[in-house]
Amino acid sequence: MVFCCLKWLIGFGSRDVLTKASRSSNRSTSLVWRCCYHRTPGSFLDPEMRAFLEENTEVSSSGHLTPEIRLRLLTPRCRFWQERADLWPYGDPFWAIYWPGGQALSRYILDNPDAVRMGSVLDLGSGCGATAIAAVMSGASQVLANDIDPIAGMAMVLNCELNNVKPFPILTKNIIDTELDNWDLIVLGDMFYDEQLANSLHPWLRKCSRTHGTKVLIGDPGRPQFLGHRIHGQLHKVVEYSLPESTKQENNGLTSSIVWSYQP
Repeated sequence: MVFCCLKWLIGFGSRDVLTKASRSSNRSTSLVWRCCYHRTPGSFLDPEMRAFLEENTEVSSSGHLTPEIRLRLLTPRCRFWQERADLWPYGDPFWAIYWPGGQALSRYILDNPDAVRMGSVLDLGSGCGATAIAAVMSGASQVLANDIDPIAGMAMVLNCELNNVKPFPILTKNIIDTELDNWDLIVLGDMFYDEQLANSLHPWLRKCSRTHGTKVLIGDPGRPQFLGHRIHGQLHKVVEYSLPESTKQENNGLTSSIVWSYQP
């Protein structure tokens, strides 16, 4: 089952496993996603890909922390919820799950629009794009969503349409360890699921913070890989949310999700 495989990978898998899984199932997306950075995403969404995503996801606004935001997600009523994982024709659809760290970040931004209003926001590992959408809804002046999966970028286009949000730029490549522009805020949810990835993120976030004074907010439901990482000693707890029952069931019994402020 696609969904069970995703739960295992995000909860317990290593980066090597993730890489192998992605390579084994990934097909070329060059025909449907013609550039990795764009400002008019609707014009780059191939009709066949749109039809595939609409057919194999369900529009959902319940069962998560942000009912204001409608998202195309993989739900129990979708075909691939129960199908064998190898039948999914693209890379693992992590974007099709609204992970609890992203839920907490999105809820916090919607409840505290001053955190982003008139500022620039980079949503790292954006997935379904919910946190970027929340930033736009809350008045951010500039939003960039980043995810290494080009299919995630296409899903974000559809999710912007669902929420009547002006499409924001989407960057579909790995930007960790690269030089960045001066962003007011970087948000990242559910990214500390693997030690190797966490070890790359930590010094990069520290550099962004110290070089540009960039604020960093991290969303995580308390995965062991995150709680045991050395970055945890430089975090300040901002807010904790109890997770809806359906999200608890989908995430191995995790009961809450926390927004942390990174203060190196």
